[in-house]
Amino acid sequence: MAAPTVETLEKLERKMTLSLPVDVIRNEVDARLKKLARTVKMDGFRPGKVPMSVVANRYGYSVQYEVVNDKVGEAFFNAANEAQLRVAGQPTISEKDGAPEGELAFDAVFEVFPEVSIGDLSTADIERVAAAVDEAAVDKTVDILRKQRRTFAQRPADAAVVDGDRVTVNFEGKIDGEPFEGGKAEDFPFMVGEGQMLKEFEDAVRGMKVGESKTFPLAFPADYHGKDVAGKSADFLVTVNKVEQGVLPEVNEALAKSLGIADGTVEALRADIRKNLEREVKFRVLARNKQAVMDALLTKAEFDLPKASVQQEIRRLADGMRADFAQRGMKDVEKMQLPDELFQDNAERRVRLGLAVAELVKANNLTATPEQLKAYVEELAASYERPEEVVRWYYADQNRLADAEAAVLENNVTEFVLSKAKVNDVALSFDDLMQQPGVATPSA
Repeated sequence: MAAPTVETLEKLERKMTLSLPVDVIRNEVDARLKKLARTVKMDGFRPGKVPMSVVANRYGYSVQYEVVNDKVGEAFFNAANEAQLRVAGQPTISEKDGAPEGELAFDAVFEVFPEVSIGDLSTADIERVAAAVDEAAVDKTVDILRKQRRTFAQRPADAAVVDGDRVTVNFEGKIDGEPFEGGKAEDFPFMVGEGQMLKEFEDAVRGMKVGESKTFPLAFPADYHGKDVAGKSADFLVTVNKVEQGVLPEVNEALAKSLGIADGTVEALRADIRKNLEREVKFRVLARNKQAVMDALLTKAEFDLPKASVQQEIRRLADGMRADFAQRGMKDVEKMQLPDELFQDNAERRVRLGLAVAELVKANNLTATPEQLKAYVEELAASYERPEEVVRWYYADQNRLADAEAAVLENNVTEFVLSKAKVNDVALSFDDLMQQPGVATPSA
């Protein structure tokens, strides 16, 4: 039988016509029905004694459908491999009229992966950032740790509320003179000056004393999480019941020991903080530079995308969002209708990056080595109390190890692209780096 011809329909879409001898289908159907007859149970017959005519009448159509699907699928993938086609997704197969006598003909419409071509990386402009941990960063972290362990002492009755105080208040809000859900509370504590309440609320309480009451207007932002009041204005009555001043612990051996420092010295505490900050800075700098590299790579990776791959990525992103919603306690997330358009751009970006990264890895031998993988996992584990257990946890599961391997591979690609591109080195302060949200890139 002649090899099937492959017809180009549009861009990456192809069509292949397959033919199967009717005898092959019939013989396989007969074989499966005979096998089924040995075990099938039917009323009025002992097991294994059901006549073939009865078995064929009951199961013939479904078995034939199954056999045709299996044989056509097998024929398609054999033909695709013989033609050295890189098929993207599953083919759409339909029976074709006009087949020669004794044969069945089918059309298989499918997509292939593109020939990935990466442009000249030496013309890519990339900003590579760097940052260092200084003494001021350690000092600031010490202050944060102290604040997390602060205690509170009641201030004098005539003391006015200032930033840093913890106040306990009663409040009631009304919109057009009517109370609204969530607008009333008694003995409600919050920290002043830390953004726990809307700015107008904090501004009103600041300067008040115990026993004082005040009425003030408050405009809810249009994007406020409470949809019933978002964008509306309310009048609030607030009464201060208690004012407490925060008391920070001293930076001494007691604080160090409370933070798990074995020898309890302040020097060891600062050294441990610096080590953790340097690890965090390293990962943030790497993530930032990786993002810059991937953005630059996208400008050099122009090729058509298989619709099947993009659709598969859309489904994966949608499933991830549903899982996230479920973890947050939302009900019936599986029934949630999420339009493809919500994920289209991100899916296309991820598929394009995946193909471009895979091409760079293949062409330049950038695969993660066992030594690189081991070093990466050990570095991730170093921030935990029992690093050796974390390392074993990674190596005990192939999926977890695959995620780590993908991260190392992306690091290799990042270093490779930076070695070829026009790089502009920029030094960031510790604060600037830490204020920026973390970035992530898709695994290839």
